[in-house]
Amino acid sequence: MTSWSAERPRDPLRRYLSAWVGFSAGGQFSQALSVAVVLFATTTQAIRSVMGWPGALAVLGTLLVLAALSLFGGRRHIEWHGILPVSLIALFGFMAVSVLWSEYTWATLGGVAYAAGFGALGLYLALGRDLVQVVRAVGDALRIVLVTSMALEIFSGLLVDQPITFLGIRGDLAAGGPIQGLAGTRNYLGFLAALALVTFAVEFLTRSVPRSQAVASGVLAAATLLFARSPVAALAVVALVVAGLALQALRRAPERRRPLLQGVVAAVVVVGATVGWAVRRSLLGSVDGTSDVTARTALWARIRDLAGVHDITGWGFVGQWPSEIFPYSTILAPDGRPSPTGLNAFFDIWLQLGLVGVLLLVVAGSLALVRSWTTASGHPIVAYVWPALVLVLIGVTALAESFVLFEGTLMLFTAIATIAARKRSWRTRLPRVDR
Repeated sequence: MTSWSAERPRDPLRRYLSAWVGFSAGGQFSQALSVAVVLFATTTQAIRSVMGWPGALAVLGTLLVLAALSLFGGRRHIEWHGILPVSLIALFGFMAVSVLWSEYTWATLGGVAYAAGFGALGLYLALGRDLVQVVRAVGDALRIVLVTSMALEIFSGLLVDQPITFLGIRGDLAAGGPIQGLAGTRNYLGFLAALALVTFAVEFLTRSVPRSQAVASGVLAAATLLFARSPVAALAVVALVVAGLALQALRRAPERRRPLLQGVVAAVVVVGATVGWAVRRSLLGSVDGTSDVTARTALWARIRDLAGVHDITGWGFVGQWPSEIFPYSTILAPDGRPSPTGLNAFFDIWLQLGLVGVLLLVVAGSLALVRSWTTASGHPIVAYVWPALVLVLIGVTALAESFVLFEGTLMLFTAIATIAARKRSWRTRLPRVDR
């Protein structure tokens, strides 16, 4: 009698938890959660400005709990065999190991945990949703971001003619830009607009949304890109156009000729990248980016000096730079304030994780790009073009910004690397073990 009465009160709780887990694994909840994840990850800067670090971390923690419940509820439908890329595991693992030699242990612990949180959200997108659903989630989130950003810019630049300081909006829309929107900087807003262009184009081609909505979304993304006046985004869009045309040619070519064409494309990319780097000042100058090059060159020279102190393993991973900690407190932007990032993913990770970190990032990115590009060039579903083009966008942007090392771009990189491994990982050929 006692045993029966003791167990009975737990039954309603068990049923409630079971019902909640089942609901969280449902399609509508998972898709809504995916949109919320992408929306949070791409507007983290604005959320921190409004809610502070405690509020942003609370939102991140809540999303992680909901994502874990959703994955747990749908665990029987998830293919885990050989899906997590070893290169990505090695990159995050080395971030964590850098705590051992970091001279600012607590900052490194916080930076690693923060990066791991966004990496986990990326895994949720890759495991809990199929590719078309991921594209839809990214598209819906970016529509919200761009509409809100343009509304705020119109309010600031045209209606009240005053900056919205706490969001980083200067109110320069009436002068033709540059605008910052919810992104906080023109380069990140330009990156989001370029990402939106790719996403909306894939939505249009896959008929995931009504044609009128896809066209209107594309016009909005193009207008945002134009008013952002980001030289980095402008060059990235050029690379996207070239990559898109190359993929279209490969997809239309006979299968027997694709290996030869892939080799030609690879050779053109290497030559083009070499020439582009050699004339980078002229390229950026042609899109009003000369001052950006001067500031970046001075910043990278300072990073080289500091990275040489711990050139193999780096100073310890922190993600975005804490301005109060050495050596980041000594790396100043042109306005005299400490720079928040290295304005180049490779210089940035060299400072934080040394040459080992640079190698791991290059290997992880290269494997993801090769896998996604190979799949995109031959897969009959056009949605598989999206991962390859997004990785091209991330790779080109990484030469002038450090977005890939934190928050939304890190989440997208993790998700796409995992999606690419789902189709091309060598571990999928290993024998399965029944448990």
